[in-house]
Amino acid sequence: MGRATALLLARDGVAVTVVDRAADGAEEVAREITSANGTAHAAPADVGKEDEIAAAVASAVDAYGGLDGVVTCAGIFHGGDLKLLGEVDLDDFLFVLRVNLAGTFLAIKHAVPHLVERRGAIVTIASTAALKGHGFGSGYTASKGGVAALTRLAAVQYGPQGVRVNCICPGGVDTPMTAGTWNRPEAQEHIRRNVPLQRVAQPEEIASVAAFLLSDAASDVTGQTIAVDGGATIA
Repeated sequence: MGRATALLLARDGVAVTVVDRAADGAEEVAREITSANGTAHAAPADVGKEDEIAAAVASAVDAYGGLDGVVTCAGIFHGGDLKLLGEVDLDDFLFVLRVNLAGTFLAIKHAVPHLVERRGAIVTIASTAALKGHGFGSGYTASKGGVAALTRLAAVQYGPQGVRVNCICPGGVDTPMTAGTWNRPEAQEHIRRNVPLQRVAQPEEIASVAAFLLSDAASDVTGQTIAVDGGATIA
């Protein structure tokens, strides 16, 4: 989803800073953008480490003279978290929160002073796990619920300074993190029964909503939690 969002924004003429824990991944996306005559550079960072995310934000500001928007799309599953709540170790629970929730907090914390200067926008990425019980992932569910709540807090605190903050809650998306999951017969049956559109999304469909929320077309939209899930949360 991060790659798709970066590519879409760059095609729209936005200068992009690509942040990824893996330097080669960030650099690959930046090269893909620049080879298509877009503007981008890589800023490798672990979003759960404050010094690294602060440096990534500073890199964007130094490169382009300011910051107009941020999409906080780093997120993980963790095998130790995908158990019944009573069987999850605290360390596994906190590991997921460090990336998914603390990473979002740190990105907003260090970006928002610059966004205030430009009356910019933030798009956070949570999950339909923030809206309904998925039945798995104690840390994942708690982190995504926290992202949605943090979004509302930031929207209230920084709205008077012109910063808009909104949250996207994707349902099933065909990404490397869920590689192979959606081809399993049980997953196909789940989609047929529980998703009105009867399919999973492509990353570009999430990216298009993020681009809208960052744009002036969404100038009066803030503090919202928007499901992009094929209708799963209404089924």
